[in-house]
Amino acid sequence: MIEFWTNPMSRGQIAHWMLEELGQPYTTNWLDWGQNKSAAYMAVNPMGKVPAIRHDGKVVTEAAAICLYLADAFPQAKLKPTGGALADYYRWTFFCAGPIEQAVTARSLKWELPEGRGMMAGFGSYDEAVNALEGWMKDRTYVCGDQFTAADVYVGSTVDWGLSFGTLPKRPAFEAYAERLRKRPGYLAFKAINNEKIAAAQAQAQSKS
Repeated sequence: MIEFWTNPMSRGQIAHWMLEELGQPYTTNWLDWGQNKSAAYMAVNPMGKVPAIRHDGKVVTEAAAICLYLADAFPQAKLKPTGGALADYYRWTFFCAGPIEQAVTARSLKWELPEGRGMMAGFGSYDEAVNALEGWMKDRTYVCGDQFTAADVYVGSTVDWGLSFGTLPKRPAFEAYAERLRKRPGYLAFKAINNEKIAAAQAQAQSKS
């Protein structure tokens, strides 16, 4: 059994999607904001961040790490490629966890890099990072070609959220990729669960106001 900690309005949705794609039993600990800083949860993740999972007595944090770990731990789900596709699998998962995440954060917070210091920041520039991802996905069904893998859960979440919240541009390659992913049963399942939780929280907040 996999134990899972999350909040419906967080990056925990990435790990939740992975769990649904995995098809294995799991239990969910839903944390309200504030509970993530409780002593009980800080013992799980000292950063007080979600998501986190515990499997076979070991805790895994960080959404990208959770996706790749679960693909390894449950090979029967066939969410990890083999052969040469492994290079693409690792490359683009960590590209989105690193340069894309940094570029989007910098842009959202209006951080201005000194001229000529882009390489020190690790992502060059927002446009360079986004163009690189677009270039890779332009002629591919999934990150590793025709096979859906755990990389698509992470990269796909990046694109899906980016289009939804305006942190990534609405380019044809991104929109076509997101549209394919949004039809998957695993995607539909985790979205329904989280949307129900969000709606309930909003209704409760309104009743108190």
